[in-house]
Amino acid sequence: MLISSAMSNPLLDTRSLPRFDELAPEQVLPALRELIAEHRQKLDTLLDSQPEPDFESLVLPLEDMEHELARVWSPVSHLQGVLESQEWREAFNDALPLLTEHGTELSQNSRLQQAYAAVRERLGEDADHERLSVVDHALRDFHLAGVDLPKAEKARFKEIMQQLAGTQAAFEHNVQDSQDAWSLPVAEESELAGLSPQVTARAAAEARRRDRQGWLLTLDYPTYDAVMRHADNRGLREAMYRGWSTRASDECDNADWDNSNNIETILTARHEAAGLVGFGNYAEYSLATKMAGSTDEVIDFLRDLAQHTRAAAEKELAAITEFAGFALEPWDAPYWLEKYKQKKHSVSNEELRQYFPVARVINGLFELAERLYGIRLASEDAVARWHDDVRYFSVYDSADALVGGFYVDLFARSGKRNGAWIDECIVRKNLDGDPTVPVGYLVCNFPPEDPKHPSLLTHEDVVTLFHEFGHMLHHLLTRIDYPSIAGINGVPWDAVELPSQFMENFAWHLDVLQRCSQHVGTGEPLPPELFERLDDSRHTGAAMAMMRQLEFALFDFRLHTEYAPGEKGLALKILKEVRDEVALIAAPDYNRLPHSFSHIFAGGYAAGYYSYKWAEVLAADAFGAFEEAGVFDADTARRFRNEILEVGGSRDIMEAFVAFRGRRPEIDALLRQSGISTG
Repeated sequence: MLISSAMSNPLLDTRSLPRFDELAPEQVLPALRELIAEHRQKLDTLLDSQPEPDFESLVLPLEDMEHELARVWSPVSHLQGVLESQEWREAFNDALPLLTEHGTELSQNSRLQQAYAAVRERLGEDADHERLSVVDHALRDFHLAGVDLPKAEKARFKEIMQQLAGTQAAFEHNVQDSQDAWSLPVAEESELAGLSPQVTARAAAEARRRDRQGWLLTLDYPTYDAVMRHADNRGLREAMYRGWSTRASDECDNADWDNSNNIETILTARHEAAGLVGFGNYAEYSLATKMAGSTDEVIDFLRDLAQHTRAAAEKELAAITEFAGFALEPWDAPYWLEKYKQKKHSVSNEELRQYFPVARVINGLFELAERLYGIRLASEDAVARWHDDVRYFSVYDSADALVGGFYVDLFARSGKRNGAWIDECIVRKNLDGDPTVPVGYLVCNFPPEDPKHPSLLTHEDVVTLFHEFGHMLHHLLTRIDYPSIAGINGVPWDAVELPSQFMENFAWHLDVLQRCSQHVGTGEPLPPELFERLDDSRHTGAAMAMMRQLEFALFDFRLHTEYAPGEKGLALKILKEVRDEVALIAAPDYNRLPHSFSHIFAGGYAAGYYSYKWAEVLAADAFGAFEEAGVFDADTARRFRNEILEVGGSRDIMEAFVAFRGRRPEIDALLRQSGISTG
């Protein structure tokens, strides 16, 4: 680490947590240029001085360098997604080509690949399985990056990676800008009937912030979701739906944010890159790092799940339609589903929300983690943060040794990327007996607090928080010392969601929810009677939600399997075919789902959105072991931690699952959990 440089450029200080209070966008390019230049020199020296490289002399220094670069880049990538700052976005975009070029340069370095191959041969088959996994993963990734290609094709692959990095970032920024710019003025409070006082107050505050009269609804997710579920005004719901479903498209107000060309560019580039390294399409390329063995296996899995689910989904829709008294449009379904739940189960989001102030939910979630895994979480007020809303927690084991830590950024605000996610700040590393503990970011977009109202979560928000914390535990509790396969790294993408979706199940347990709840008026925990009504409602709409997710997954996978160069407009064409196959309610012609589908066009889920359902089968079956032994059974929790959470990418995930469960997963577990008949 460049100690003298770190004194003047805090981005280069990798001895501590990021110094967020000192970071500035203008530090990014100098830091990366200096560090990458140093790493290039180190690599040349390593290769020149190692005629017979071994794991210690070659692989460990590479692991160390990649870990150091990731630590420098992490706060840059993070800040451009959570701050309303054009300067941080520009710094991120300016640095992407440099970082992408360096990454491709490393993965296409033939001398380095040959050195890893020599290390692999020297290790043999009886070596430590973690070391074998590190080298085997690296050799696979060399091939996937085109290390075997002729010089001209290597260069072309490198160009494609640069193009993809920039275009995918532009896609995400267009979605964010389009969403932030949209607003809906409301002149009369009566038009907001059905919305909670908190939502109405936020809309009034937003109007005042922009020097407007009345109320102003925006497309931050808490507002959008509240309107779609609770606004009595059907026209208001339709306007919000239209704004949401046309973000960053040819149907939105600003042509500069239209992602149509970005979609074509991304699909073309992915297809060409996959072809260069020997795959027929990008879906096949994607599966090289996943559990699923073939494109047919994925399509068959999704269609089999749809076939099992359709009858239950159609029955649900028929019941809700009968209750509403007219044929439902997409902007009607969430509203009337909520009303139907209230009638059938006497439970509503707004009633439940009063029991879930965010601080209490966080405390209860942490108590659960402590109970299951013997850890302790402690708030650290002195840690530098990027926003006043952010908190930092340290994690300790049962012997009070530091395990890791994580930042929590829970509330929606302008400029912040939509959705909920975790990301790595620091990955666990222990290469020389001086361990570096893992640190992560946990980010959500819950309703923000204001002076008169605490942030109150719906039960679905609680489930979301549990989901993301499951990812965080996967990152934090790893026992693997090599960064490239520690935590989430090296885990097949269609298994990454296993710990998160597994964790969701605890949010449906009375004892857990009582520890996570405290009524804002009475201070009482969630009553058993209300929980019973909530639990009874769990499966209401579950089959419809399943079909909606299958629509997304089939669209994504078919698009990346069937894409052919020069065939423009394929995204909307395939979307229509998929909707004709599985959608229960026809979408309007203006709906442009692909244009804001950041998971697949800007995130890590390209030809991988099916992973949510694939991993949900694993998660449902894994939780079945807890249901059989007792949901807080210490031995079952210990085995889940040892066999799943701790192993990172060091072990075949199916072997790990079988070691925990005693058998391979069964799809029936997910169907039963969703209330869908398996007969």
